[in-house]
Amino acid sequence: MRHQKKTIKLGRTAEHRKALLANQVCSLIEHQRIKTTLAKARAVRPLAERMVTLGKNGSLHARRTALATLRQRNAVKKLFDDIAPRSAERNGGYTRIVKLGYRRSDSACMAFIEWVDMTEVVEQKATEEKKRKKKPAEPKAEQIEPERVEPKEEEPAEKEEKPAGEPAPPEEAKPKKRRWFGRKSSE
Repeated sequence: MRHQKKTIKLGRTAEHRKALLANQVCSLIEHQRIKTTLAKARAVRPLAERMVTLGKNGSLHARRTALATLRQRNAVKKLFDDIAPRSAERNGGYTRIVKLGYRRSDSACMAFIEWVDMTEVVEQKATEEKKRKKKPAEPKAEQIEPERVEPKEEEPAEKEEKPAGEPAPPEEAKPKKRRWFGRKSSE
């Protein structure tokens, strides 16, 4: 009987599955939100929440346990310094899964997995990025204007050289090169 066998296997061997889930959790820690298939998101959720619980503990043993699972020092550092303190008042439920619909190529159900307490961090970053983008845009506009003036002076000189009565000869359309399994068409 299969009692207490909750592991979602994802069609992979145990080593491959552990590496995949560890990488997904590290990406979730780094980017705050990841887009993946619904099955993988459901498999990542328990591991991510277990890592936040270790982060809330904050002991050296918890840090080493998280490092043994995730295998990336920078992800463990960010987990213990940023993500776990944000979730200090929660007793679980640190992640949410948002369904997105189906992928066009293979019709796999896609989803976002993200931290529940992420909204504050994302809003602050968005306002800072908008302010930064406006300042560099102004000097670029000043540099483009003198460059546009020079070609305008050259264009009338070209028009004067060509006689106005003769229309330009139409260019012949080149045949399209079609390739089908490496063969050229006989057209």
